[in-house]
Amino acid sequence: MISKKMEKMVANSSAIRAMFEEGSRLANLYGAENVFDFSLGNPNVPAPEAVKKAVKELLDNEDPVVLHGYTNSNAGYEDVRQAVAESLNERFGTAFAAKNIIMTVGAAGGLNVILKALINPGDEVIVFAPYFGEYRSYVDNYDGALVETSPDTETFQPKLNEFEEKITPRTRAVIVNTPNNPTGVVYSEETIRKMAEIMEKKQKEYGTDIYLISDEPYRELAYDGIEVPYLTKYYANTIVGYSYSKSLSLPGERIGYLVIPDEAADSADLAAAANVATRILGFVNAPTLQQKIVKACLNEKTDISFYDRNREKLYGGLTELGFECIRPEGAFYLFVKSPAADEKEFCAAAKKYNILIVPGSSFGCPGYVRIAYCVAHETIVRSLPKFAELASEYKLKAAR
Repeated sequence: MISKKMEKMVANSSAIRAMFEEGSRLANLYGAENVFDFSLGNPNVPAPEAVKKAVKELLDNEDPVVLHGYTNSNAGYEDVRQAVAESLNERFGTAFAAKNIIMTVGAAGGLNVILKALINPGDEVIVFAPYFGEYRSYVDNYDGALVETSPDTETFQPKLNEFEEKITPRTRAVIVNTPNNPTGVVYSEETIRKMAEIMEKKQKEYGTDIYLISDEPYRELAYDGIEVPYLTKYYANTIVGYSYSKSLSLPGERIGYLVIPDEAADSADLAAAANVATRILGFVNAPTLQQKIVKACLNEKTDISFYDRNREKLYGGLTELGFECIRPEGAFYLFVKSPAADEKEFCAAAKKYNILIVPGSSFGCPGYVRIAYCVAHETIVRSLPKFAELASEYKLKAAR
């Protein structure tokens, strides 16, 4: 018999994954070209050619025993960590070194490592709805309590007045995700500055350390010249979790890193704890081949013009049909207001047209649906007539 905690987690298993599996089933029935699966944020843009070249060169020239072996430190290869630090310093004017970097099994692995290092049972972690639904499970893994701030459905910037009210002496961490999954919104510099001021004030009031955890898998996916603030520059107790899943289109390779700056409270102890957490959570170390690959490809980026083209086509097409949606500034998602009060009902209606989308309640924001546009452009083009039929079913103004 499985554990009580897992019974709950299985019952609430990811709606995103369930919809992705449904997409495979429908593709087998109707043909993949007739199924419009917008459920999973799985990049459809191939990794840069430099990644392929790096793989070949490493396999041909490196000692395979070393290349595929354990790293000396659970934090990862020192030369890789130093290279990551120097790249960040060049880009953001920071002053990191290898000691500030922990290589991780993707951003998800990194979040679990840092939460393991930080949280005592009952500690609170604040998130801003809508938020990546797995945060709830990650916090629950360590018997923490997730505290939600409600969404501002006009701008999808954090509600800072409510945020300030929800900080308590039990608040241990705050997670932000910008560019945001599921809205595509980039939190403004003004928002970040005000958030930092609030957290500084509350730390002094309660005599506690409150860590700001910046979850950044979509940092490189920003459009129209939008700048994404680098949060360590605004608040000392910031920890960054990064992933190469989107920036290099390597989601299945599970490679990323944590940044623990010297300025963060108890930074040396925190880095040591993250190092141990990497081992005791069963990761041991981040994948060694992938560490070497990202070192060779630190200046490479996925061509986001493909995503931008999809963004323009789908956003324009849906808004013309009468759907309501904030224009995304980053990532590769649209967060669309459901024309039905129950967005799950709307998702079920969309499925009749072989359109697969994810309910906003999965992100702590019912009444909306997420559409991932990291798909082939032809999929978007073919889906729009089906979206038009769906709009007609709900008698949307532009569809009449």
